[in-house]
Amino acid sequence: MLHAAILIPFLLAVLIPLTKGISRFHTGWTVLPVPTALFLYFLTRISNIQAGNDTMSTISWMPLLGIDITLHLDGLSLLFALLITGMGALVILYSIYYLNKRTEAIRHFYIYLLMFMGAMLGVVLSDNLMVLYGFWELTSITSFLLIAFWHRRERSRYGALKSMLITVFGGLAMFAGFNLLYVMSGTYSIREIIAQVGLLTESPLFIPAMLLILLGAFTKSAQFPFHIWLPDAMEAPTPVSAYLHSATMVKAGLYLVARLSPVFAGQSEWFWLVSLSGLVTLFYGSFKAIKQTDLKALLAYSTISQLGLIMCLLGLGSASAFFSGTEESLFYTTATAAAIFHLINHAVFKGSLFMVVGIVDHEVNTRDLRKLGGLMSLMPVTFSVALMGAFSMAGLPPFSGFLSKEMFFTAVLNIRELDVLNTQSWMILIPVIAWIASVFTFVYSMILVFKTFTGKLQPEKLDKIPHEAPLGLLISPVLLVSLAVVFGLFPDLLSYSLIEPAMGSIYNELLSPVETFGVSIHFWHGWTPEIFMTLGVIAAGTLLYRRYTRLRILDREWNGSNFLNLLYDGSLQVLERGSNRFTNLYMTGSNRHYLLYIFGFFVIALGSVMLGTQGISLGMSHYAPLAFYEAVIVVVMLLAAFAVPFAKSRVNAILFTGAVGYMVTLLFVIFRAPDLALTQMIVETVSVILFLLCFKYLPKLKKEKESLSFRLPNLIIAVGVGITMTLIALAAMGSSPFAPISEFFLKESYSLAGGKNVVNVILVDFRGFDTLFEIMVLAIASLGIYALINLKMEPGISPANKNKKGGGIAFPLRSNDVILRTLSKVIIIVILTFSMYLFFAGHNNPGGGFIGALMTSAALILMAISFGMDTVRKVLPVNYRMITAVGLLIAILTAAGSFVFGAPFLSHAFGHFDLPIMGDTELATAVLFDLGVYLAVVGVTMSIIFTIGGDE
Repeated sequence: MLHAAILIPFLLAVLIPLTKGISRFHTGWTVLPVPTALFLYFLTRISNIQAGNDTMSTISWMPLLGIDITLHLDGLSLLFALLITGMGALVILYSIYYLNKRTEAIRHFYIYLLMFMGAMLGVVLSDNLMVLYGFWELTSITSFLLIAFWHRRERSRYGALKSMLITVFGGLAMFAGFNLLYVMSGTYSIREIIAQVGLLTESPLFIPAMLLILLGAFTKSAQFPFHIWLPDAMEAPTPVSAYLHSATMVKAGLYLVARLSPVFAGQSEWFWLVSLSGLVTLFYGSFKAIKQTDLKALLAYSTISQLGLIMCLLGLGSASAFFSGTEESLFYTTATAAAIFHLINHAVFKGSLFMVVGIVDHEVNTRDLRKLGGLMSLMPVTFSVALMGAFSMAGLPPFSGFLSKEMFFTAVLNIRELDVLNTQSWMILIPVIAWIASVFTFVYSMILVFKTFTGKLQPEKLDKIPHEAPLGLLISPVLLVSLAVVFGLFPDLLSYSLIEPAMGSIYNELLSPVETFGVSIHFWHGWTPEIFMTLGVIAAGTLLYRRYTRLRILDREWNGSNFLNLLYDGSLQVLERGSNRFTNLYMTGSNRHYLLYIFGFFVIALGSVMLGTQGISLGMSHYAPLAFYEAVIVVVMLLAAFAVPFAKSRVNAILFTGAVGYMVTLLFVIFRAPDLALTQMIVETVSVILFLLCFKYLPKLKKEKESLSFRLPNLIIAVGVGITMTLIALAAMGSSPFAPISEFFLKESYSLAGGKNVVNVILVDFRGFDTLFEIMVLAIASLGIYALINLKMEPGISPANKNKKGGGIAFPLRSNDVILRTLSKVIIIVILTFSMYLFFAGHNNPGGGFIGALMTSAALILMAISFGMDTVRKVLPVNYRMITAVGLLIAILTAAGSFVFGAPFLSHAFGHFDLPIMGDTELATAVLFDLGVYLAVVGVTMSIIFTIGGDE
C-alpha cells in the first residue's frame, strides 16, 4: 500500500487531462478524494506505529547498484505523510473556490500539485537514499511549475527560477553526500547506514558527506543565507504558498536533518552547524518580517524565522548523542520533542494565515498593509481566523503555539548546561538571541492581524468594496485554526500518537522497546523561567508594536534589494555572460565546424586510449578466409562509397549511398543473419525514399573549388575516423579479456525469455532498456523533424497548402504509372501480411516488432507512391504522432508492469497455454513490449514521411 500511496497521485495527474470535456464541475472536486483517502489511510496506521510495528515494503529496481524502491513507514515518516496528505486535502478544497475554472489553467495546476504531493510522499517514505534524491529533485521541479503557475508575470518566472536553481544546487550537493555515505557504508539504505554509524565516523569522508547533505537540507528549508528564494516564491498562487511553504516543501530539509540525526548527531560540527544556522535564521527572519509592507512577504519571512526555530531545536536535540547515560541524553531530547510539536503547530497556524492572506487579496484585491485596515467588521470570520492563527504564531495561550514556544524556551535554557564542548560560557547567548527573536515574532504577528483588520477603513485606496469571503474559502482556514485551539487545550492528543513515535524514529537506539520518552505537554508548570520569558516577550513586544508606527518603518517601501539578492542576481548575470561568450567561440553556425569538433574529439579520445592501453591485439589470425564472392561484394560496396563524393547530381549520390546499404544487406545474408538482413534492406529502402523526398528541397548540386586549407582538415578527419573505427572493430574482436556474451544469449534465450530467435529476445528482453530508449530517441527525432519543417511555414499556411502558394513543395509523392498502381494493390497486401507474420513469429523465428513495423511502413509508403498520400490518409485516418505516443506508452507500461509482481523493471514472463482451436500455445509478455515497439516505429516512420512529403 505504501507504493500505491506514492503512485496514486501520479496516476491521477496522468488522468486529469481526460477531464477536459467535463466543464460542469471544478477539476478540484475530482482531485480532492485522493489526498483525503490517503490521509485517512495514514491515520489508520497510527496505532500500529505506536505499538512499534513499522511498515516496510520493497520493490526490486536496480539490485546490482544497491538501488531498490524500499519504503519505510515509522513514526517520523508517518507524521510527515499526515501533514502532506492532510494539508493537501485542505489546500485543494481551498483552491476550488480560490481559482476560477474559466480563467485559470486549473488542470495544469492540479497536475503539478498531485505530482508534488506524490514526490513529497516519496521523500518521506523512501529508505533508499538514491530514491529519496530522485523524489527530492522532483519536488524542486514541480514546485518550479507551481510557483510559475502565473507564468505571464515576470516576477513569477523570476521567483520560480530562483527557487529551483538554489534548491537544485543544494540537491546536487546532497547527492554527492549520499554517494560518499555509500562509499563508506556500501549501502544506500538509511537503516543499514544507521546500523554502521560506529564504523563510519572513523572515515575521512564522514565530515565532507555531512557538510554536503546539510547544504541540501539548508537550501530546501530556506536557512540563512540560502533563504532568499522563499520571499520571491510568494508570487505563486496562495494555495501553493499555503501548501509548499507551510507544511511540505520547506519541511523537507527539516525531515532530512531529523532522519539523518542518528548518523551525524554525535559530531560537534553537526551540533554547531544545525543549531547556529537555525538560530541565525530565526533571528534574521523575524527581524526582516517586521519591515514588510506586503502580507505575503511578511508571512514569507515569518516562515523563514519559524523554520530556523525548528532547525535550531533539532540541532540542540542532537546534544543528547554526546552522552552515554540515558538520563543525561533524555535531558536534551526535549528540544527534539519541541521541534516535532512546533513543526505540527507551524503547519496549522501558518497554513491558516496564508489562506487568510489569500482571502484578503481575493476579496480586497491588495495585500499592501498601507492600504488595509478596518476590515474587522466587514470580514468578521476572516478576522477571527487571523487572530487565532497570529496569536498561536506569537506563542500566546490558549493556543498550541504557546506550548511549543514554552518548550523552545526550555530547550534553549537546558543547553546552558552543556559543557562537553568547552563552550558553556557562550551558551548563554542562545537563550538571549532566542528571546529577542521571539519578541520580533510577537511584533510581526500583531502587525499581521491588527494592521490588517483594525484601525480605519481606507476605501479610497482599495479597488473593490471589502466583504466577507464565501463559505468555501473559509472552511479550510477555519478547520486549521481550530486545530490550533484543540492541540492547545488537549496537547496530549499528539504527545503519544505522533510526537513519541517520531522521537522513537530519531533516537531509535536510546531506549529499549518497552521504554518511552514520557512526552507530556501541559499548560502550567508553575512560575518557571519559561513563563517569565514569555511575559517578557509580551511586554517588550507590545511596547515595540505600540511604537512601531512612530519609528516610521511601515512608511518605508522595502523591496528586498539586499546584498544576498544582489549577489544572486550578479552571479547569474556573470554566468550567463560568460557562458554566452564561451559558447559564441565555438557555436559559429557552421555545421562543418560542429562535425569537425565532434569527429576530431572522437579520433583523439579513442585513439589516445587505444595507444595508451596495454595488451591490445588486432587478432587478424582468427578470422576466416575471405571467399571470392565476399570479396566482390566488399569491392562493390567500397566503389559505391568512393563514388558518392564524386557524384555530379544528388540523385546519383543517393543511389550510390543506397548501393552501399544493399551490399551490407548481402553480407548479412551470406553470414546467415536473416533478421539483420531484413532490417537493413527495409531501412535502406525507406532511407532512399526519405533522401529523395528531402532532395526536392535542396538546391542543385554544384562543384565548388575550395582552398587546400579548407579541404585538408576534411581529409584528415575522414581518414582519421575511418582508421579509428577500423582499429576499434579489430581490437574489439581480438583483445576482449572476457568470454563472448553471445554464448550466454544462445544458451539462455529460451530458458529465461521463452524465445528461440536470439536477436529478438535480445531486443525485447535482455537489452530491452536499449530498445526502449532507442524508440524514445526515434520519437524525439520525428517530432524534431515535424517542428523544423513546420517552423518554416508562413503564419496561417499549412504545409499541405504551401505548394499552392509557391512555397517550395514542387510535386506530390505520387506516381502516374498504371502498371505500378495495378501491381501495388497486390504487393501492398502481401507486404502487410508478411509484416504481420514477422511481428507474431519474431519471438521464435526471424522477425519481430521492429522489422514488422518497417515492413508495414514500406507498404504504406508504396501506397503513398502509387496512389498519393491522400489515399493513405483516407485508408488509415490516424495521427501518426499519436500512434508513436501510444506505442511508447504500451512499451513503458509493459516494462513497469513487472513492479506489480515484485520483479525489476522490464522483467518478462512466458508460459504455455491450451487455447481453443490453436491448442498448446506459448504466450509471452515480451509480445506486448514488441507491440509498443511496432507502433512506435510505424508512427515515427510515417510521421517523418508525411512531414517531409508535405502532407503533415
